[in-house]
Amino acid sequence: MTALALVAGSGAVANAETGPDVSSHQHDGGQLINWFAVKASGQNFAMVKATEGLSYVNPYFVPDSIGMRLAGVARGSYHYADPSLPAAPQAALFATITLGINGYGDLPPVLDLEQSGGLSPAALIGWTHQYLDTVRALTGRTPIIYTYPNFWRTRMADTTQFTRYPLWIADYNGKAQPGPLPGGWSRWTFWQYTDNARIPGITGPVDKNSYSGAQGPLRAYSRS
Repeated sequence: MTALALVAGSGAVANAETGPDVSSHQHDGGQLINWFAVKASGQNFAMVKATEGLSYVNPYFVPDSIGMRLAGVARGSYHYADPSLPAAPQAALFATITLGINGYGDLPPVLDLEQSGGLSPAALIGWTHQYLDTVRALTGRTPIIYTYPNFWRTRMADTTQFTRYPLWIADYNGKAQPGPLPGGWSRWTFWQYTDNARIPGITGPVDKNSYSGAQGPLRAYSRS
């Protein structure tokens, strides 16, 4: 964070690399995203939903991935967790669909954790360890955790067991940076600071994120 200028009250980090995160919701009526327009607007990365639970595969994951690759947008892929179902098979589904997320331009795998599946905090912590350990074994990469502060503090009992994983925090606070961070994290890697951005090439409002540089240059982090 020390190398970044913060813009007070803007809900964004000045001079940071930014990008949207997308799912099938950004394809209303089957419309495709124009990733060349996204890139031309200054977005250098994007997060795309790949899988959810044990059976759902985003039908736009492949066309989005191809479009991002052609346009030179670094791709992050995420799995929307369903902790009511076993962790390891979900990790295997994600790793299979994303081809191990080890290609050119690929950011590390992301676990989107925002529901408990009815598990107690202790059980959910164990579930999360199993998912992350399995994805790491299958891909050889350290996953990123996406969450939001209140969820982590309540459903995960604000555990500090996961600070070795990069944090993608959702915090729409309208300020210059997120925080205070939950779970003992001292820094964030990605920050989802709005769900109402307008980006050329994407129809309608979309989530937008900043990259802090905590993991080094984005090009290196995404194997570009």
